[in-house]
Amino acid sequence: VDYVNETRGNARLPGIMTLGYISAFSETLAMGVIVAKGVAPLMDALVREPEDHIKAASAWSLGQIGRHSPDHAKALAVHNVIGRLLSVYQNEDSSEDLKTKAKRALKSVIQKCIHLEALEPLISDARRNILKYIVHQFAKVLPKNMDARKAFVTSGGLKKIQEIQAEPGSKLREYIDQINVCYPEEIVRYYSPNYAQGLLDKLESYQPA
Repeated sequence: VDYVNETRGNARLPGIMTLGYISAFSETLAMGVIVAKGVAPLMDALVREPEDHIKAASAWSLGQIGRHSPDHAKALAVHNVIGRLLSVYQNEDSSEDLKTKAKRALKSVIQKCIHLEALEPLISDARRNILKYIVHQFAKVLPKNMDARKAFVTSGGLKKIQEIQAEPGSKLREYIDQINVCYPEEIVRYYSPNYAQGLLDKLESYQPA
């Protein structure tokens, strides 16, 4: 960890790869990397290194750390690793290898992440092929957690979900429907994009007695 912290450029690469291989071996060793504060220098390399092959190695190693359990994923989420991986993946200037490794890391970490506060801001930013994994996490967690359901409404998350245009029969549509059944129908309607227009239409056609 110290080596990755102290070096820059290609000299950093062996340390980055080593942290990834250690973390891939077992969840205990991955947690050891987290406890040793190994996430921050990998995040720094992902963000600050100019060479895409170093960024790609960092994305791979971060994915190996976060893929084991919700605790591992949360350790990455609180450092905004998921958001950074998404930015790198969606950046048109990123190399194909970097995009591939960032996408794989995103998928593996998101599928373990139940720290919904970290996932919610990504609902508006993620492309469909990543968005479905994000929405699926909400569909898994919200039915079992009343506090999370309340927070999802007050934060504006439920409104964001209603604004997603999902194809009927798609996995994304299925996950949205699973979220919606966690709430009374009138609340879902209230946060739907056409709700206000529906009220205005009723007002225009309303004739007082």
